[in-house]
Amino acid sequence: MERNIIITGGAGNLGKAVVQKFKREGYKVIATVLPESEDIVEDADDTYAVDVSDESSVRDFAAEYNSQYGELDAVALLVGGFAMGKIEETSQADIEKMIRLNFFSAYNMVRFFLPLMKKADAGTFLLVGARPALEPAAGKSSVAYSLSKGLVIELASLIAEETKESKIRVHVFVPSIIDTEPNRKAMPDADFSRWVSPAEIAETMHFATNNPAIRNTTFKLYGGV
Repeated sequence: MERNIIITGGAGNLGKAVVQKFKREGYKVIATVLPESEDIVEDADDTYAVDVSDESSVRDFAAEYNSQYGELDAVALLVGGFAMGKIEETSQADIEKMIRLNFFSAYNMVRFFLPLMKKADAGTFLLVGARPALEPAAGKSSVAYSLSKGLVIELASLIAEETKESKIRVHVFVPSIIDTEPNRKAMPDADFSRWVSPAEIAETMHFATNNPAIRNTTFKLYGGV
């Protein structure tokens, strides 16, 4: 039986690994990329141009998805971004930008795809948190980012409460530093072996999705950091 997963940000460093993992495991992968991008998600079965931080764009995508596929087993919400800045260096505009990129990109997808999961009484949301959102000592230098990821973590709690009488699940994956080429360039003197690879995160996401006994869990993927 074919299983469907939507993966937002499918062309990103983490997105590619998650797409490849779920594709290898027999899922039908529907990926999203930004409308203005020329990104191609080679391993996806279908790719849609969707600005997931925009409410109307996601509403239209959800309607299209429902007419084309109907069933939905999982949604991996991987769109996001990072910004440095302590409190006195962080403007309201900085915070709004991070909230739009990290929080609304997840919230809009949850809002418009939760009804489909409720109808089936099944499905798993996979959200990406951040260690600085859990640890103020780590978050004080990236205030806007930490606040936005804190909203993502709180969103997971609200989803869990909303769906506690159902078979719908929500998991949050909290990496430390992800081993990507941009991060290596930004921190060339770091010990990359202590970082978490995109493939490791993808493996954990697949494991959590396919084990019904694991319910509404936060996975701290800190590696050796």
